[in-house]
Amino acid sequence: MYNYKELIVWQKSMKLVELVYKTTAIFPSEEKFGLTSQIRRSAVSIPSNIAEGAGRSSKNVFRNFLEISNGPINELKTQLEISERLGFIPKKELEIILSLCREVQKMTFTLIKKYADPKT
Repeated sequence: MYNYKELIVWQKSMKLVELVYKTTAIFPSEEKFGLTSQIRRSAVSIPSNIAEGAGRSSKNVFRNFLEISNGPINELKTQLEISERLGFIPKKELEIILSLCREVQKMTFTLIKKYADPKT
């Protein structure tokens, strides 16, 4: 249906994944299979769901995958907040990542609304 690589929301969510991987690279080694893994899975899930939905045959299905992508965004924000509270991420870095999360989430909500209109 869509070339997902051309979607700005996918591009931004890929930047989010890169930022998350760079940030979690400095987490304590004992978190490798804990919080680090969860954070990375949540981040990767966002562009993955957008790409999967973009490849489907209808706007309704695409909208559904956009809705699904919002779950991992909220998971990611929560996991990042936990990381900041535990001292793994400086507050300033947390705010940069959360800002990008909010931007991606706004874009997905905008697309969800667009495809909720029966005229599209």
